[in-house]
Amino acid sequence: MSHVKSSVQTGSKRRIIICAGTGCVSSGALKVHGALLKKLSERNMDIDVKLAPESQNLHLSKSGCQGFCQMGPLVTVLPDNILYCKVTTSDVDDIVEQTILKGEVVQRLTYLDPATNKHCTSYDEIPFYTRQTRFVLKECGWIDPESLNEYIATGGYGGAIKAFLEMTPEEICREVIASGLRGRGGGGFPTGRKWEIARMQPAEKKYVICNGDEGDPGAFMNRSVMEGNPHAVIEGLMIAARAIGSDEVYVYVRAEYPLAVKRMNMAVEDAEAAGILGNNIFGTGKRMKCTILPSAGAFVCGEETAMLASIEGLRGTPVPKPPFPAQCGLRGKPTIINNVETLAQIPRILLAGAQSFKKMGTPASPGTKTFALTGHVVNTGLIEVPFGTTLREIVFSIGGGVTTDEGTPTDGMFKAVQVGGPSGGCLPPELLDMPLDFDSLLSAGAMVGSGGLVVMNQQTCMVSVARFFMEFTQRESCGKCVLCREGTRQLLVLLDDVIEGRATLQTLDIMELLAKSIKLGSLCGLGKTAPNAVLSTLKYFRAEFESHVVDKQCPTGQCSLLTKPDRVTA
Repeated sequence: MSHVKSSVQTGSKRRIIICAGTGCVSSGALKVHGALLKKLSERNMDIDVKLAPESQNLHLSKSGCQGFCQMGPLVTVLPDNILYCKVTTSDVDDIVEQTILKGEVVQRLTYLDPATNKHCTSYDEIPFYTRQTRFVLKECGWIDPESLNEYIATGGYGGAIKAFLEMTPEEICREVIASGLRGRGGGGFPTGRKWEIARMQPAEKKYVICNGDEGDPGAFMNRSVMEGNPHAVIEGLMIAARAIGSDEVYVYVRAEYPLAVKRMNMAVEDAEAAGILGNNIFGTGKRMKCTILPSAGAFVCGEETAMLASIEGLRGTPVPKPPFPAQCGLRGKPTIINNVETLAQIPRILLAGAQSFKKMGTPASPGTKTFALTGHVVNTGLIEVPFGTTLREIVFSIGGGVTTDEGTPTDGMFKAVQVGGPSGGCLPPELLDMPLDFDSLLSAGAMVGSGGLVVMNQQTCMVSVARFFMEFTQRESCGKCVLCREGTRQLLVLLDDVIEGRATLQTLDIMELLAKSIKLGSLCGLGKTAPNAVLSTLKYFRAEFESHVVDKQCPTGQCSLLTKPDRVTA
């Protein structure tokens, strides 16, 4: 992998990287880091804990999320290219004595591929990584997110320098339009077109906002990027601001992401200290102020106009569009709102060029997409694949296949995958070979949405799944419009009738009609997509609903007030 070469280029003879994403931290990664530091010191080894380009000492560092969350804490040894999984403090002695001092591999700490029963020593041997195309996540997992020097050493801020010193705002917008980049926040609106609309507004004051208010159950892509490569987000914001003529940017990030908030704040402070942000960017005389805004965590504030209200100190509720924020946004000024993943792609697009970016993905959806892969799947974690990749590739090649409720790998148990968070939809086995992109998912009744991807096995009751997501969206409704506030509540009541044996076939018809009415008449995008879980499960799993209603039987045996089939699929 490229990071092996880069490690040599930075000057360290050997490097140990401990994944310090939220998942690995919660599994004890910081204790492992402390134990390694102590053990290496006891062995009188010279250690750098921050990048020192001219140093030949061993470099012990922390990284952002490496994606393979289920196998954490993860420890990588470079340039040996060794990956150790599920490392604890009790493994530290073996890592130091055998690998660092003798160059030997501790076999028991390497990944055991359940498909081949073979130990995999490096990333290059693990299907979870080899099947991915890591573009926006390329540096996540190996650079130290708390080190500006490491980001710069990998070419960081090169895109911003190009934007400020070599390109006009018009040229930046044209390049992003030519790349075909579509917003990764769910709607898929062309990013360059949005920028061009804001650029053309005559206002003297304009704003750029990074939407880091990721609130979907099971989604953690944006959090991982902010934790793992915060300077890429800031650089993307700077380029967007340069493109539209703004000098003030915000990062709206939910307070429940304390590590992301901490690292984003640290990155801003370091960038200001280095003169990258401030009153004289790259010697151009231009200024740029970046403010990190922890949010209160309301799901609806992921919607653009609700977020703007929240930032202005008002109650976070949507307002009708137009005017769009690019025309009249924060404090009445033209405002661009892009999500974390979208912005983190911008510097690479500017450096590599639009045509290079378009080589990935599909013609209508160029590039890659990150997904949070969870549920009944062998390998859970953060993944990145080109648009056009099939669900089968994600679930079975990268995810390693389906598991039982107890986590045991099993064949023939795939039932559905829920794509796009609570606003997305549930897709059946018949769509496993459908190439994923913005348009194919919409036509199937789902959406890219947040990028959450939940795999479900045959033991899953699809009626209960629909109720779970409907309960979430109903609870998170801001209550402003009747169809969303009351319609989702009635859908929840009707789903309870199905689960508790009171429903008839007419109930299903009413549910479908009501869901379509909510979708048609709600004020904002969140309301319009709230019934997707109900509509998609009714579309693809109607027989399971009818079994609940007609036979008063839950085929999976999960609904306690209904009868169970003679033999529940196990």
